[in-house]
Amino acid sequence: MTERYDCHYCKESLFGKKYVLREENPYCVKCYESLYSNTCEDCKKPIGCNTRDLSYKDRHWHEDCFKCFQCKRSLVDKPFSTKDEQLLCTECYSNEYSSKCHECKKTIMPGSRKMEHKGNSWHETCFTCQRCQQPIGTKSFIPKDIHNFCVPCYEKQFAMQCIHCKKPITTGGVTYREQPWHKDCFLCTSCKQQLSGQRFTSRDDFAYCLNCFCNLYAKKCASCTTPISGLGGSKYISFEERQWHNDCFNCKKCSVSLVGRGFLTERDDILCPECGKDI
Repeated sequence: MTERYDCHYCKESLFGKKYVLREENPYCVKCYESLYSNTCEDCKKPIGCNTRDLSYKDRHWHEDCFKCFQCKRSLVDKPFSTKDEQLLCTECYSNEYSSKCHECKKTIMPGSRKMEHKGNSWHETCFTCQRCQQPIGTKSFIPKDIHNFCVPCYEKQFAMQCIHCKKPITTGGVTYREQPWHKDCFLCTSCKQQLSGQRFTSRDDFAYCLNCFCNLYAKKCASCTTPISGLGGSKYISFEERQWHNDCFNCKKCSVSLVGRGFLTERDDILCPECGKDI
């Protein structure tokens, strides 16, 4: 006697009929589709055993329903994107949502390399130097007005040249006597320290830091012997080829300030009238 071969669910005989195995159990087509078939996202009908079930992120479609939401063209075996759970072909997605190239105004296709700067986007081949027209790529560049320049072209066309080293000044710089300098080149003539950002003065067109200028050229105070710079509005007293800081111009004996007052001299000393009355 022949052994029976029945549907695991409805128990009807499967001899001479199509059936589907699931976990080693046979099902008639009707039962299998009723129990296990996925529902198509588009038409909401079951996806039967005789049709191809296309899935994406736990969602399913009939092969004929797997289409671009915009242009309705088939997406079977083609690249696609999604937006708000809608399927879109690459072309429709790009036209609707992708960046536009700032130069050629065409769509920058998803997956293609693009360059971005200050909120604008370019195709890699469109992001070029305004002067030499070569793609800038990942190299350094300098924006000027509405254009971008590679560093060599910018230096040739716009950058000032340092009066000291004769090389282009691309950032920062110092102007001294209407001539441009790199900050690293604008140094004290004597000690070679950088002068940018600090007070300095000059003699015979050469720049000096205040310390060097005072040590080299300033007159010395007759009292404390340190230099009198006379810079920045500082006041000093001069008498018979001798100079004093204001704070140092005091009576030798009683130390009272003689600034704005009469005084007497005794050899190298200065005295107030009171201390000098016995001379």
